[in-house]
Amino acid sequence: MTRRFTASLAVAGLVLLVAFDQFSTPLNPYQAPALFALGSGQVAAGGFCGALPK
Repeated sequence: MTRRFTASLAVAGLVLLVAFDQFSTPLNPYQAPALFALGSGQVAAGGFCGALPK
C-alpha cells in the first residue's frame, strides 16, 4: 500500500461518515443541545466516574 492510497482511503472514509451522519436523520435545531455550554446555565448530564456521591 502506498501513502497516497492510504490517505485517499482515509479521506473517502471520512466523507462517507459525514454523508451518512448528514442524511441519517433530519436536523432539528430546536432539540439540539448547545454547541458550547460555557456559562449557558445548562446542567451537565450523564455520568462521570470521578464524581463523588452526594
